[in-house]
Amino acid sequence: MMKTKIIIAFIAIATLMSCNTKNKTTSESEENEEHGPEGVVVLNENQREALNLKLGTFQMRNLTTIVKSNGQLEVPPASSAEVTAVIGGNVKEIKVFHGDRVKKGQLLAVLEHPDFIVLQEEFAEVANRLEYLEQEFERQKELFENNVGAGRDFQQAKSEYNTAKTKYEGLKSRLQLINLSPAKIKEGIISNTVSILSPINGFINEVNIKVGSYVDAKDILLEITDNSAIHADFMVYEKDVHLVKEGQKVHFTVSNRPGEELTATVFAIGKEFEANSRAVHIHAKINEKVSGLIPGMYISGHLHTDEKYTRALPNDAIVTEGTKSYIFILDNQALEEREKDEPANEEIHADNEDNAEENSMAFRMVEVIPGLKDDGYTEIHLINSLPDNTQVVLNTAYYLLADMKKEETGDDD
Repeated sequence: MMKTKIIIAFIAIATLMSCNTKNKTTSESEENEEHGPEGVVVLNENQREALNLKLGTFQMRNLTTIVKSNGQLEVPPASSAEVTAVIGGNVKEIKVFHGDRVKKGQLLAVLEHPDFIVLQEEFAEVANRLEYLEQEFERQKELFENNVGAGRDFQQAKSEYNTAKTKYEGLKSRLQLINLSPAKIKEGIISNTVSILSPINGFINEVNIKVGSYVDAKDILLEITDNSAIHADFMVYEKDVHLVKEGQKVHFTVSNRPGEELTATVFAIGKEFEANSRAVHIHAKINEKVSGLIPGMYISGHLHTDEKYTRALPNDAIVTEGTKSYIFILDNQALEEREKDEPANEEIHADNEDNAEENSMAFRMVEVIPGLKDDGYTEIHLINSLPDNTQVVLNTAYYLLADMKKEETGDDD
């Protein structure tokens, strides 16, 4: 019985000692983790050279507030034309095709109709009568001034002459509108066709006629657009309109040129809101000479507005992890702490590797709050203050984050 009690007591003591040893080991491990350099990545000289890692300090730069906006490419009203016949007639010829480039005054189509002849005959008759009435008016005027003719005859001649002249000028203008020459008609040259000419330089967008079809004066025969004056038309919402001013720069992309960023300069700001969207039209002149831009193309851009002088770093210096943003700073103290934690009897590498390790640098991850972004730089707000001469990794931040994660997981691949 006594022997059994001694055995049980021995087992209890052994178990207690084992637990104490385990707790001590666990405590030491937790202490090492707590005091070890967390959020730190160490790179030797060879690794830094391979990455072309660059160090520098915070910079003070002028950054601008960005207003995001969408819209489409447009041409001004003067660069777009709807060609009408001015007078009704039948289509005899069509001289252009959809997509053709045309010049101002170029022949687009030919119309014919008997009414064209009637109009010219009427003009010729009025022109001949005007010539007679002008001579009669001059004769009566001379007689009246010499007190030979009656005043009533002079006034009647004057009235008939002025009436005929007014009708002559009206018919002349109608003929010129349909591209018929009054001078040729006065010479007896009558045409049974009317030429439709291009009012502007540009490209044919629409051809709405067929040979033989009848068109009225109000019908749109063709549509022409001059793309040389194409510009960006953005919609800016009410809350951002006060930030936009003429002369500001806009960066934008076009749907048919993915990945290529163009720039434009604001030259006009709308003065009224669109009823549904509560947005204002912002017109900007495209700075680059780019081919293939067509009115109606969808564009997405951002306007650079208010300028701000602030602390900034290159975009490549900032890395995002979850919902937070970080930068990496040079931290030699972290390197010293890391070296203390390494086993004293660690195997020595080759001489060339020893030299590289001697020049190792430690980089600590520091949380920051990013602000404005402009021209490859991002505004930086520090959560905890840092000395002005703090050395910051200006590039390869994402590589450092990946390398740090690899060390934390123990993945050596």
